[in-house]
Amino acid sequence: MIPEPAAKKFLYWCDQCNVPLIGRTCACKTRVREIPLLQPHDVRPALAADMALIRRLLAEQFGDIPLPHVVLLNKTGGVDRADLVIMHGDRFGWLSFDPIARKFSLDIAPEALPHILQHATRGIIDLEAEPAVSAHKGRIGGKRFPLATAVPDGTVIVSYKNRFGTGVVKDGQVRVKELVSVEPRTRPNPDWDVVIEKNRYHLKNLERNAVRTIKKHMNDRPCVNVSFSGGKDSTAVLHLARKAGVEKAFFIDTGIELPETVAFVESEGVEIVRKGGDFFQAVEKVGPPGKDHRWCCKLLKLHPLKLYLADLGPCVTIQGNRWYESWNRADLDETSQNPANPLQLNVSPIRNWRALEVFLYLWWQKASMNPLYEKGLERIGCYLCPAVLESEYEGLREMHPELTGRWDEFLVRWGEKTGMPDAYHQWGLWRWRALPPKMREVCRDRGIAVNEDFTLQEAPESRATPVQKSVATSSIWTTPRRVSRRSRWWRHSSSSSTATGPTSGGEFTA
Repeated sequence: MIPEPAAKKFLYWCDQCNVPLIGRTCACKTRVREIPLLQPHDVRPALAADMALIRRLLAEQFGDIPLPHVVLLNKTGGVDRADLVIMHGDRFGWLSFDPIARKFSLDIAPEALPHILQHATRGIIDLEAEPAVSAHKGRIGGKRFPLATAVPDGTVIVSYKNRFGTGVVKDGQVRVKELVSVEPRTRPNPDWDVVIEKNRYHLKNLERNAVRTIKKHMNDRPCVNVSFSGGKDSTAVLHLARKAGVEKAFFIDTGIELPETVAFVESEGVEIVRKGGDFFQAVEKVGPPGKDHRWCCKLLKLHPLKLYLADLGPCVTIQGNRWYESWNRADLDETSQNPANPLQLNVSPIRNWRALEVFLYLWWQKASMNPLYEKGLERIGCYLCPAVLESEYEGLREMHPELTGRWDEFLVRWGEKTGMPDAYHQWGLWRWRALPPKMREVCRDRGIAVNEDFTLQEAPESRATPVQKSVATSSIWTTPRRVSRRSRWWRHSSSSSTATGPTSGGEFTA
């Protein structure tokens, strides 16, 4: 058998069983196909809140569209949340969140039409009935036409001479994408238990290799433990480590954790370490942390960890970091010395797992999981972390208004104190000291001024005093040196950044 690459850029799919596969073979022994994934090539199951969101968006656009049990989300780059939705082994569409309009949208792909067409009751434009199209001679696909009837802006289905496609309506015009013939097909509708069964061989291999890695290094220091965050990755690592004979685990409570996470940590019998400072006392002095200015991690995580390790002595720590999580972790080795805490040797036994492997493994083992995943969170951590997407923060506002309300009040107050425009807190721009290119473009398109160093300009009506302004620009805000850490496998990836799937998909029958 050909070994799997260390970092996978493809998902495998068995059309016979209609299931995703984490390896090149299916238990049914039929031929499988590859589905290219978008960078960073991470893919995860759509859980309860995700499924409800997709159903709602489809219902608003096209009526009641049944969904299969197995839906996948491939995280991609965007202004905020952006996922390629995969159903029946095909691209189904792109799910995204607009942090300015504060709403989700779902743009369907042509491959979705075989699964939607027979159920759609609205959102369909008959182009032959449109005068502008009837008068046009030549190719329809790729063209823009004015509509005779009012149609809401958004993605639509278009039909023309027994061919179908997708289109985008904006300001009374429709831009028609490629038109294709659609052949309805009935596909099996397996659930996740079937997916686990078809992947059992691959899951056993993943477990065997991870446990072997832990056992290889667990005696490299006098003691060994697991760093537990309450998230899915550290939950999988905790389960694997216990199989390897490691029992001790610790959780650094930052004081700004979600209550569901703390309750889950307690239920897993993990030691809770509370040695950090007071975040809300510190933030009043230095302002909000940022993705490029993570002073909070030093105060609430790194310093408490250093104190904990000083009491513990030299140790091996098993952690759940994965290559696919971020650019910074894409070069992660099997073991790494903690530069901030030389006493600690970190071991990363699931560094080559994707989120899909993690969820399948936990389901296979019937392990408990943080309930926040089913509620729509992709990332588990501090509820006001700048790494939290605005889409997730909107969900947290509904779940925990008492927590988010306090943080929102502070952001408004700090923005007024430092002369920031309303977009600073309304769009989540507080999350960066120096805005990244995608957010600078958003600001430029909407008339929000940005300084030469990519920081936000003060609002014209700013009431900030000179003393208050000096607080906002003190040395604590110094932009850190930027370091490019693209991984060797991303650096040598193909030049194409768009995942393409087969144009012929099976039809799902409810």
